[in-house]
Amino acid sequence: MSDVIIVHVADLHFGRDADLAQVAAIEKFVSELRPDVVCLTGDLTQRARHGELQRGLAFAQSLGRYAPVHVIPGNHDVQWWRAIFPFGKARVRWRKFSQYFGDDLAPVLSTPRVVVAGLLTSYGITWKSLTFNLRDLTVKGHLPKKEVARVKNLLMGAPPAAVRVVTLHHNVLRGQISRRMGLSRWRTAQKRLLTIGADVILCAHDHQEGAGQIDGVLPVSTTGTHTGRTRGKRPSAFNVIHVDKQAVHIVHYRWDAAEGLFHPSTESVYARHRGPTDAPVPVGG
Repeated sequence: MSDVIIVHVADLHFGRDADLAQVAAIEKFVSELRPDVVCLTGDLTQRARHGELQRGLAFAQSLGRYAPVHVIPGNHDVQWWRAIFPFGKARVRWRKFSQYFGDDLAPVLSTPRVVVAGLLTSYGITWKSLTFNLRDLTVKGHLPKKEVARVKNLLMGAPPAAVRVVTLHHNVLRGQISRRMGLSRWRTAQKRLLTIGADVILCAHDHQEGAGQIDGVLPVSTTGTHTGRTRGKRPSAFNVIHVDKQAVHIVHYRWDAAEGLFHPSTESVYARHRGPTDAPVPVGG
């Protein structure tokens, strides 16, 4: 089987900050590459306004002419201020996002070659996302046990030869410049992800591209932002992931503003290792 190719993009922030030259360049890149799937891992908008969501949908539909597109919400796509009290997963928070991208906030995209399963980590203000740092309010995500159980059970039923990809918005590895984790209770989240049975995890949120592994085992692709709000004023970047029988290759494509193009740069290679997936787990709890 030839390599499975995934284009991984996030944090476009349509509205105030989106760089439309980069958006056009990504559309052209995907039209030429024709990957197996494009994954948009959240923060398509700045404030979940209708116009921003409409632009995000138009972008997804444009890419969808050349490859299947998988979309999940990020913290900027959640209207957290619509349901601050009581704490909980009040559906109104995602009402606008659902209007454009569907009611399934953690969708599954399946082809004979690849299965992509979303994990919802963007809830706004909830008990489990609170920390002692006020900077984290509405920004931090959390990864519920039942979300991991749901996706683990789903991946167990995937075709054995299919590449298994899990997406979430918040970064699960510490940012190189920010030194911040995207998830509260991140150690627990990492332990849960190690059991999920994925070949690679795709996340975003930190506005700096990255590649690494959880516990030296599970490959993680963290994609950048397509705005001027990159960490350390670095060039914007998205990732292209190639998965073959033995390894996961994560390549950063960095923006050259003078040429108006993205160029391949750093490549990281990790052995494939799905971890334990021996028995279904209860979804509740």
